[in-house]
Amino acid sequence: MLFKLSLKNIKKSIKDYAIYFFTLILGISIFYVFNALDTQTAMMEVSSSTRELIKLMMTMMSAVSVFVSFILGFLIIYASRFLIKRRNKEFGIYLTLGMSKRKISFVLFFETLIIGILSLAVGLGLGTLLSQLMSIIVVNMFEANLTKYTFVFSCSACIKTILYFSVMYLFVMIFNTISVSKCKLIDLLHGNKKSETLKIKNPFICIIVFIISVVVLGYAYYMVTAGFGDMSDVKDILVPIAMGSVGTFFIFWSLSGLVLRIVSSMKNFYYKGLNSFTLRQFSSKINTTVFSTTIICLMLFITICLLSSCLTMKNSMNEGIKKFAPVDIQLTNKRNMDEDFWYDRNLSLGYNDKQIKNSHIDVIEKLKVFNYDITKNLSDYIQINIYRTPDLTLNHTLGSKLESIRTQFPFLRYDTMEDIIKISDYNKIANLYGIDTYSLNDDEFIILADFQSMVNMRNIALKNKEVINLFGYTLKPKYDECQDGFIEMSSQSINSGVIVVPDKVVDENYLYSDMLMGNYNTTDKKEIQNIEENLNEITKNSLKNQYLLPDATTKLSIKESTNSLTVMVTFIGLYLGVIFLISSAAILGLKELSESSDNKERFRMLRKIGTDEKLIKKALFRQIGIFFMLPLLLAIIHSIFGIRFAVKILEVFGTDELLPSIIMTSIFIVIIYGGYFLITYYCSKNIIKEKN
Repeated sequence: MLFKLSLKNIKKSIKDYAIYFFTLILGISIFYVFNALDTQTAMMEVSSSTRELIKLMMTMMSAVSVFVSFILGFLIIYASRFLIKRRNKEFGIYLTLGMSKRKISFVLFFETLIIGILSLAVGLGLGTLLSQLMSIIVVNMFEANLTKYTFVFSCSACIKTILYFSVMYLFVMIFNTISVSKCKLIDLLHGNKKSETLKIKNPFICIIVFIISVVVLGYAYYMVTAGFGDMSDVKDILVPIAMGSVGTFFIFWSLSGLVLRIVSSMKNFYYKGLNSFTLRQFSSKINTTVFSTTIICLMLFITICLLSSCLTMKNSMNEGIKKFAPVDIQLTNKRNMDEDFWYDRNLSLGYNDKQIKNSHIDVIEKLKVFNYDITKNLSDYIQINIYRTPDLTLNHTLGSKLESIRTQFPFLRYDTMEDIIKISDYNKIANLYGIDTYSLNDDEFIILADFQSMVNMRNIALKNKEVINLFGYTLKPKYDECQDGFIEMSSQSINSGVIVVPDKVVDENYLYSDMLMGNYNTTDKKEIQNIEENLNEITKNSLKNQYLLPDATTKLSIKESTNSLTVMVTFIGLYLGVIFLISSAAILGLKELSESSDNKERFRMLRKIGTDEKLIKKALFRQIGIFFMLPLLLAIIHSIFGIRFAVKILEVFGTDELLPSIIMTSIFIVIIYGGYFLITYYCSKNIIKEKN
């Protein structure tokens, strides 16, 4: 009997509480999809290093899933609380008819069990389908081969999803039992007739609190943007976070007392249509939802920042590979390591005397010692030299501006020797890379840099026309700012500074390293992998104990490591961002449905006094719209400064792709958050409508 009653209750309430079932199904499917990523990556042809990074990604995804399960568990319990509140009168009638609280608990137990089984089945089915679409996204992000694609069902992800959600449902059952045991008959029967107490707060106190909150938020915004340079420790970021959280709470607290006061003084607007009804409903509810609105606002803020940052990083790093890895291979070979007049002995740690003594051979000849001729695999290549001298360090290039710059950037090593390159060698690189070449007079130098914080620092000295003394020559800067350019291949802007000088200035005795860079004579990926595997085999040669091997950087290795990192960051960011977004929207939706149920009698009274149905629907739409938009608007304001802070953290990866990421984040919010808003409105409209 109790089981049949549970089935009838579910059938009766499924239309009114579509959001609850939709959220459960969506949460389960997303949980499955992100935990089934290993099944998509398993069928891809990737290198062993990428495979290891994928394993690391799945380990991190498992840890994130634990956190996500807590969020979803809280969401399910929160939803159950409102569902029970909605059914107070029903439970009161059960008690009046003689049903014990224990039996009511059993009814709820069966309902939760049935809902859990149904949502798990539908959610896993939807998740399985979505995971096949995810295969295309994963392969696209890894730039892998999908010829081995097959329809895959992840048993491990399925078991994990069932296990995690079973534990959540168990906690829901316990919560429901405790809630029912504490219920009183009179509260159950008349609970829906109770209205929120509308406490009119002192407007002067609200104004003062609002102004203070705005100032606190303004200072927090300053700290994470203009005051970013003053943060010397990770702990320093906790201060603006705390200020932002407290400021957000008191913004909503003060608004709950100000809005009705301000709007009620605007007579023409206040008494137009059902505005007075809508605003009093809003003021009544916001008094008791300040804390929950604050949490939702902060979750939306985190969502916007997470999605924007991770998508920016992905797009920027992919673009960075095209720009900063323009050739197939680069070999860097240390030279003259036994020259005491410039060599820092700390750099020789791990090298033996033979390796140091044999460091006079250039990169091509050194590889030939290992019976490997790299030039046979290259269609075009160049060799260039890099020089260093203890007479030209960062100290020397900053000149008279050193002390003022040191106060702004106290953590830099100012005794680091600068990399020096001949103008002819750099132009060889520029021609190979397809970037700008330069020209110099005999008394000029150029600084090439693209790492923004170092560019800003060096520009201070360049604008002051600081000269340098090098190998007996005095050189002046040709430009009053750093020029765009680089030597070493990478996936982002990492060039902190290279000094380009006239050829005649350089003393060959100060040769620090030579580099070879070029393109393979094949474009076939498997052939390229074979070339690089053969190059790696040299590291197993016994001669490595006598000769220091060159450092190899290849476009393929950069692309694989970068793709793995960006995929990991993107997926974790998307996982958390979507869960936060769903949770925020679901909490708002469930609360509004509960409020619509409580306000059913009020809307009935409006009909009795002759209010047009169109006005009632309009009032409901505005009421729900205000509650959805209020936390979102403040979250967007927070995000403007939060994203600027994230940009400073991620500047090494580049931020040229910020606008597309913000557009994509906006699309996510419109689809998910906007979708929840519309579902909430139509479900609420169904709850309050007059039944014949």
